[in-house]
Amino acid sequence: MLITGFPAGGFETNTYIAAEGDGHRCIVIDPGQDAFDGLTDLIARHRLEPEAVLLTHGHMDHTWDAVPFSEHFGTPVYVHAADRFMVGAPARGLPDDVPQHLFDGHPATEPADLKELHGERNLLRLAGLTVETLHTGEHTPGSVLVHVTGTASGERVLFTGDALLKGELGLTWGSPEAAGRLRAALARHCAGLPDTTRILPGHGDTATLGEERGIHPFLRPH
Repeated sequence: MLITGFPAGGFETNTYIAAEGDGHRCIVIDPGQDAFDGLTDLIARHRLEPEAVLLTHGHMDHTWDAVPFSEHFGTPVYVHAADRFMVGAPARGLPDDVPQHLFDGHPATEPADLKELHGERNLLRLAGLTVETLHTGEHTPGSVLVHVTGTASGERVLFTGDALLKGELGLTWGSPEAAGRLRAALARHCAGLPDTTRILPGHGDTATLGEERGIHPFLRPH
């Protein structure tokens, strides 16, 4: 399976592409600020055909280039229904004291073809890949993990957005109860995944689930 990407924009949000390999259809995860040119370069380099965009959550740094990308390539954009309110209004869901200039340049509108995900699990077949979205909430109301399995290779990758970063739990805005719920959701969704599963977070370096289990006891199978 081909997994590639880069940290996009001033927020250094990891933007990813997943495909079976060169010359195949692909999905894009979290097209961040100023991600459009980098994505189109990778798509041309690997001879890919974009089929869909998936958002791990609705924060502006993960949704920034969803509109220009989806308009250019004619792809739908998937987001959990609980985070839809943020996609076209980047200040929503963030503290009131966030500097307003940080929103400059965000399209502040929804993609024309925005599809809602509902409930805890959604199973999709996109670009020849098995794509499962797993709702965690807590970082945002609609935060999801995106679990992708390659058809030919059987390789598993887990795009965790900001719910789980390398070596640390995602931000839950200072609430111990929310942190506990997030740990429980991550434990539930990761329980059946092998240690070799690649963890691809929204910021920072990648890891394996086995490495994260060595740090976080709550991720270890019981």
